[in-house]
Amino acid sequence: MATIQSHTHEVRRAAANPGLKLLQRLGYVVRGVLYVTMGVLALRIALGKPDGRATDLNGSLLFVIGNPLGKWLLLGAIIGLAAYSLWGLIRAAFDPLHRGSDPSGYMERLGFVSSAVSYAAIAIFGLQILVGAKVGGGDPTQTTIASVLTHPAGGALTLGIGLAAIGIGIGQFIEAYRAVFKRDLKGAEMTESERKIVVALGRFGMFARGVTFTIIGWFLVQAGMQHDVSKAQGFGGAFLFILSQPYGPVLLAIVALGFVALGLHSFACARWVRLMDSST
Repeated sequence: MATIQSHTHEVRRAAANPGLKLLQRLGYVVRGVLYVTMGVLALRIALGKPDGRATDLNGSLLFVIGNPLGKWLLLGAIIGLAAYSLWGLIRAAFDPLHRGSDPSGYMERLGFVSSAVSYAAIAIFGLQILVGAKVGGGDPTQTTIASVLTHPAGGALTLGIGLAAIGIGIGQFIEAYRAVFKRDLKGAEMTESERKIVVALGRFGMFARGVTFTIIGWFLVQAGMQHDVSKAQGFGGAFLFILSQPYGPVLLAIVALGFVALGLHSFACARWVRLMDSST
């Protein structure tokens, strides 16, 4: 038992390493850039601009690195995303943000694991680009579901994934209302107006993400029930679905601005979020 406690203490100390925490703050910056890019590109569609694009975080990464400094930006993005992914695992395992050990707390910590997996996948996608490996240009959601549907129980699994995505969407609406994330900020280092702005940005962003995840989940439920991969859509498909509705451009503009707000909130977190402390 003493050995286990000793190892746990060593892991906690490693997780609180100042260099690692700096990289995790870089991860928040990278995440913010990707969300702002995704939101701006979707907003351009809503405004009827020819350079608009309905895409996801992978597509945003490709857009950001499409310039002469792309390789260096990509390297920085990979490092930041990997550190942010690790931060998700740290949040889940050691609970430095004090989500607790009740059912609600465990659900939030499970969400941190899901976040870690998602951002690790984007980091791996970036690493594949960096080493010159061939990467698919299609919708990653469709690619994943196509693989799932080859399984004998693929329809049921896809249905379950869709229901989980809807659950995430509902969770985002609840988080937007409750704003528990404001406790994660170093309030003592912020002015009252800064705190209000950052919380408002987070709420708006989570609302927009809630809308999008709910739509994606519904698409996946349809794909599972009909065993049809073409029904599966990711963020890009969700944006285009919103655009096709009555008052679609207005609705899409609101959601797109929500993703921009989420990116700005991530920038604020890079400055003010509480990270792992060796005494936590």
